[in-house]
Amino acid sequence: MNGIRPDNTYEEDYTVPSYMADRSFHLRPSSFMDMAQEIAHSAASHFHFGWDDLQLHHTAWVISRMHFKFIRPPKWRDEVALFTWHKCIDGPFYIRDFELRHQGDLNFEDSSGALITCTSSWIVMNMQTRTFARDEEIMRMVPESTQCHRDAIEEHCKKVVPPKDAERFASHKIMYGDVDFLGHTNNARYIAWSMDSIGYEITSEHQVKDVRINFNKETKPGDEVELFRSHIKTEGQDTWFIEGKLDGKSCFCTQIDF
Repeated sequence: MNGIRPDNTYEEDYTVPSYMADRSFHLRPSSFMDMAQEIAHSAASHFHFGWDDLQLHHTAWVISRMHFKFIRPPKWRDEVALFTWHKCIDGPFYIRDFELRHQGDLNFEDSSGALITCTSSWIVMNMQTRTFARDEEIMRMVPESTQCHRDAIEEHCKKVVPPKDAERFASHKIMYGDVDFLGHTNNARYIAWSMDSIGYEITSEHQVKDVRINFNKETKPGDEVELFRSHIKTEGQDTWFIEGKLDGKSCFCTQIDF
């Protein structure tokens, strides 16, 4: 099935392609984010607050925070269904959740069936002034009647705070392959850079369990982002923090648990 369900969730079915899989045949974290961003726009469009609707007001959706859990990540050729729904408004944030399941698994009361769960926080930005847009006309476009109050992840994504002893690891110059149609870095690229910063010997041999990311400042072609990393290992958990900085200011920060 593809489209809106009676409970205001939106569903799209996929067969995981090879170009979204890693060495272990599992879906990459950055590939999941690509899927999530696309279905978010599709769902919003069906409720008439998508890209084209907001462009009439010189505004656009901008993701601010995201948290997802890889419970049983799918593999290449798996047939899966991705669900998303507009959950609520929390201060300046519009909260959107996601859940990835095998196709046909609609028992949402059974959380053990979820492959990936996710919550995300979005703002509406005025593309001319680059500031928050919270006027009444925009608020009316996203009515409470479009919400579904089910939790994929109950707690909204909080600020990621890296340790103070992070080391400068590398830098990345933003080029054609990093940039989306808005002219700034595609958000999924920050996760790809983070995984690269952790190192292939770790990311190719260990399964990601949990990803949190904050998007703090947009970056554009030609910018050179400095990448800082830190590592905390405890019993049963391996945590990496990756922060990108431009001119000394944080562009993004990720926390990735293995």
